[in-house]
Amino acid sequence: QVHLVESGGGLVQAGGSLRLSCAASGRTLSSYAMGWFRQAPGKEREFVAAILWSGSSTYYADSVKGRFTISRDNAKNTVYLQMNSLKPEDTAVFYCAAEPYGSRWLAGYKRAYVYNYWGQGTQVTVSS
Repeated sequence: QVHLVESGGGLVQAGGSLRLSCAASGRTLSSYAMGWFRQAPGKEREFVAAILWSGSSTYYADSVKGRFTISRDNAKNTVYLQMNSLKPEDTAVFYCAAEPYGSRWLAGYKRAYVYNYWGQGTQVTVSS
């Protein structure tokens, strides 16, 4: 079992920055992949970024490339999402997710159904 807790959401003006954190606990995390997803009202949950606990591979949605950066601190079992140049369309509830790394994850890491572990979400609101 993996327990995830997000923090760092809030209200920010367009062009501003926020850093989200996802504290993970439970099983050995070195074999897991971590993802950030977001869900705006009336829309499906969409992939934002992902990272492996081991190695340096990162993955991004086209809509956030160059603006968002995913990183991890293995010592703290925490994954971060640094969000810069925020836009009103980034407004959503952001969720952290975890799933053991493997061929299934690699084939479908942009799909929410691939992840078995989820945090409670943190609201990000970007005003224009």
